[in-house]
Amino acid sequence: MGYLGEEIKKLGFGLMRLPQKEGKIDIEQTKEMVDHFMKAGFTYFDTAWAYAGSEDAIRESLVERYPRESFQLATKNAAWINCKTREEAIAQFDTSLKQTGAGYFDFYLLHNLGEGRTKFFDEFNMWDWIIEKKKEGKIKHAGFSFHSTPEELEEILKKHPEMEFVQLQINYADWENHAIQSKACYEVARKYEKPVIIMEPVKGGMLANPPEAVQEVFKKANPDASIASWAIKFAANLEGVITVLSGMSNIEQMDDNLSFMKDFTKLSESEKATIGKAQKVLKSIPLIPCTTCNYCAKVCPMHIGISGSFTAMNYFTLYRDKAAAKHQEEWLVGGHGLKNARECIKCGKCEAVCPQHISIREELVKVDRALSSDA
Repeated sequence: MGYLGEEIKKLGFGLMRLPQKEGKIDIEQTKEMVDHFMKAGFTYFDTAWAYAGSEDAIRESLVERYPRESFQLATKNAAWINCKTREEAIAQFDTSLKQTGAGYFDFYLLHNLGEGRTKFFDEFNMWDWIIEKKKEGKIKHAGFSFHSTPEELEEILKKHPEMEFVQLQINYADWENHAIQSKACYEVARKYEKPVIIMEPVKGGMLANPPEAVQEVFKKANPDASIASWAIKFAANLEGVITVLSGMSNIEQMDDNLSFMKDFTKLSESEKATIGKAQKVLKSIPLIPCTTCNYCAKVCPMHIGISGSFTAMNYFTLYRDKAAAKHQEEWLVGGHGLKNARECIKCGKCEAVCPQHISIREELVKVDRALSSDA
């Protein structure tokens, strides 16, 4: 019996990246994955109103095929997506109930709080609404997912002690990353005694194929273990964790995860040391030393998304995945109403206030060359 009185194993099935066939979710393969997952004794499934087709897929592959009490289903409310009224935000819940056919949700999350998104949940008073739904029996556990600073997380937890859990992005690569601050956010959750659900333990798949030097550390320690297994076990090893979500896209990924999580035990001291070595190797790779203090943003006349551009470039340097790096740029720059690196007029005001003494103008040119669509 785990946190919040639910019997949940340490691996959850994230339904954001389900297998595709001819541009649509492959229901038959999803059914097969669900069957493997349930047969192995795992019961936690995580979807969201915003994951296109995911709620319908889990209705067909899980809800209509297994007794409702045999699994836990989580979904999320993104009030910041095209909602102008409280009624529009609340309507997402009714849509989720219809699409999943679940009757109720074991875990319901206010989705992706942080930065300018939190205000929608405040303005629409979604905090009182979610508790009302819990009293009605439509929600068993109320919480939220979060992407921002530990300071903002603490502010939310102070204001809303009624929230039962928090979902955080945690992995060994982001543990002390200035942009993500996994460790600091985790410590805030622990300070307020909130159980944690972990998302992005494999960083969208990038830690299944990290830099070669990192892979060598893991292969030397255990040639038979998959590279991804180290990332998931790092997350599962943390105290106060309800479950670790893995966005599995095929049966091979699922079988690998089940192989080492079915009888999960705490990491040994030697395994912790191995992950520590991998983290040191990652830190040794030359990156733009931006700490996202954003002093530059305060003086930039063109409103360039400087720190977001640098975070995206560092992704590209580490993982050589241009699509993932561009996605980061789109989210951290364009998604925040800022301009991309190409718009820099090279005035130099940013460099005059940068505590890290970064040659910002020169680095922005490199970002543009590396990540522009025609590069």
